[in-house]
Amino acid sequence: MKPRILITGGSGLLALNWALAVRDRCEVILGLHKRQVSLSGVSVKTIDLESVDYFVRVLEEVKPQVVIHTAGLTSVEKCESQPELAHQVNVTLAANVARACTLHGIKFVHISTDHLFSGNEPFVTEDQPVSPRNVYGQTKAEAEHRVLDSNSQALVIRTNFYGWGTSYRHSFSDTIIDALRAGKELTLFQDVFYTPILAEVAALAVHDLIDLRASGIFNVVGDERLSKYEFGLKIAEEFDLDPNRIIPTMFADQPNLVQRPQDMSLPNQKTRDLLGRRLGGMQAHMARLHQQELNGLAQESRTL
Repeated sequence: MKPRILITGGSGLLALNWALAVRDRCEVILGLHKRQVSLSGVSVKTIDLESVDYFVRVLEEVKPQVVIHTAGLTSVEKCESQPELAHQVNVTLAANVARACTLHGIKFVHISTDHLFSGNEPFVTEDQPVSPRNVYGQTKAEAEHRVLDSNSQALVIRTNFYGWGTSYRHSFSDTIIDALRAGKELTLFQDVFYTPILAEVAALAVHDLIDLRASGIFNVVGDERLSKYEFGLKIAEEFDLDPNRIIPTMFADQPNLVQRPQDMSLPNQKTRDLLGRRLGGMQAHMARLHQQELNGLAQESRTL
């Protein structure tokens, strides 16, 4: 029998890419709030995360073996301008879901971020103290603490993913591909670094961690540290697009933007050690992203 998983934030990019990645091996239920979506081979349920008691009743009805919490307010600018909303969505809702899962003994996976540190050094490990630079990072850091405080067996995943977006929300990789295919120029930071991972690869790695009964904080990121500009060049190379239309720029020269860590790179050694394998580099992940387009998965997502 397939394991049943409930994914909150079901209309978001990560939830949809996750569902596409595992729908053949899991019974997937997307938990939706305002926006309704329909995906082949996937069930949906409208849910409210504002109340622990309400979500407990959802769990009693759905009976999932795993809850994956992807819901969150991810706009750095919106978090900065609306800190109370950011706290409610990123902290309170996560704590509610974690608590409800504890009460039912259900495995809980909380999706965190790589925006938790000052950005002054590369490859910050899971056991180093957080030092967020903006409201988004502060709320995500507090969410980690609240989740693990109420659910000691929770699995907290720090990541930065990419994959195919939808008609209502484009991913970072979508933005680059669409601009270059349209013959437009775009600017990308060459002084902002991270360790991105294809959403499909991240989802499969997390399920392997679940199977191994992992708990605590794990970095599920790609094997390579690169700049946003270098990421764009990798996409141009894989999709045979003009790299000269990507103009390098410096985040340090953008004083009006909300402050962010300029180095968000994380090491995945802890995850690799437990899984006994590498998570993969950009060349393999980009080739898979391209294959997803060729086999129709991208179109399935982008027509939502």
